[in-house]
Amino acid sequence: MIGPDAVHLCIDMQRMFAEETKWHAPALAGIVPNVARIARAMPERTLFARMSVPANAGEAQGSWRDYYRRWASMTGDRMPAGLVEVIAELAEFAAPARTFDKPTYSLFGNARFADRLAALSPGALVFTGVETDVCVLATVFDAIDRGYHAIVVADAVTSASLASHEAVLSLLLPRLPEQATVTDTAGLLASLEGRA
Repeated sequence: MIGPDAVHLCIDMQRMFAEETKWHAPALAGIVPNVARIARAMPERTLFARMSVPANAGEAQGSWRDYYRRWASMTGDRMPAGLVEVIAELAEFAAPARTFDKPTYSLFGNARFADRLAALSPGALVFTGVETDVCVLATVFDAIDRGYHAIVVADAVTSASLASHEAVLSLLLPRLPEQATVTDTAGLLASLEGRA
């Protein structure tokens, strides 16, 4: 059962992944209703991550320069600014004080996020969003390294690579039963309702 101190981390549910871009995750539309149900059930304990991008590859650090040379169309100079925003269907939950930008895969690099999370004192972190095998997974591992139990909601995460998405859920995370749980939206919401 999930405790009342759990925090929901909604990872990168942004227009840049929802719309026809080089980073488009076609299955994202299918998880939106479940992500919204979870955010609605945990409105004061839902935090949003947004992938932030440099203006151009030259402004990126280290190997991120090569990454953004490959994905030049996804840099700030080349893509419409609005694509970094949280998708319209979730915007009502993504107040500025609960939205945190990250220039890397994991959300834990954002000091303002780390402070906010510490203030909430969660016992577990609930994960939704994209991409299961990249930013979600990186943040899950950082959470585990910090001692949090990670609850990944299988029907509220997805990826542009469904094979990788499935491997994370069915092969990787089950190897860490003391530190990570894979559940579905119905199971999570039933647990939330039972905690009162």
